[in-house]
Amino acid sequence: MPKKIIMIEDEPDIIGLVTHYLEKEGYRVTAVRDGAKGLQQIKAGPPDLLILDLMLPEMDGLEICRRVRADSKTAALPIIMLTAKGEETDRVVGLEVGADDYLTKPFSPKELVARVKALLRRTAPPERPVAHYSYGDLSLDTERHEVSVKGKEVSLTAKEFGLLQQLLQNRGRVLTRDVLLDKVWGYDADVISRTVDVHIRRLREKIPLLQDAIQTVKPFGYKLKEEP
Repeated sequence: MPKKIIMIEDEPDIIGLVTHYLEKEGYRVTAVRDGAKGLQQIKAGPPDLLILDLMLPEMDGLEICRRVRADSKTAALPIIMLTAKGEETDRVVGLEVGADDYLTKPFSPKELVARVKALLRRTAPPERPVAHYSYGDLSLDTERHEVSVKGKEVSLTAKEFGLLQQLLQNRGRVLTRDVLLDKVWGYDADVISRTVDVHIRRLREKIPLLQDAIQTVKPFGYKLKEEP
């Protein structure tokens, strides 16, 4: 399921820009322009992450943050605070009342997306790693770092192996090139999205089973069919 993000912000331009970038990464975004209504929205259905403006009508971001942290149901909710103020005291107060991260306006939407990804990774419960994946005649063993088809080993590079693992983990789901770059190459990697296309082509060439199983979803990225 896509991660749910609530954004409490009263500037329509910022709402539109941030929503566009986050939805492009696969997040589900709900925007609220009023502080009090935003708090009601959180209580009605806690999100996976909260983006919170400091200056809001009806109830400011600091008070919302205090109330979120005081409620046992939302006490651990990851919060990124936004503000037009740049003074150090504002940042300190925001962090002291419980914000996990802080961005000062104007900010880069790409930086915000990076902060969202990092915070969700940092606060996510540890997952039990899957050691083995099967897909028709294909087998992938993460512990041995081996891939085989009908028992015959297939030689893959580290990036090809990582790419195949992501596809197997998310079969049936569309994975954008940016998501694959983040998961396989790392967010800070100086890699262009065309590199993903090249590696997908190599996977299809090395494993004929994947030629039709890996579907191109233009203009976004790729998905592996549920069944081979």
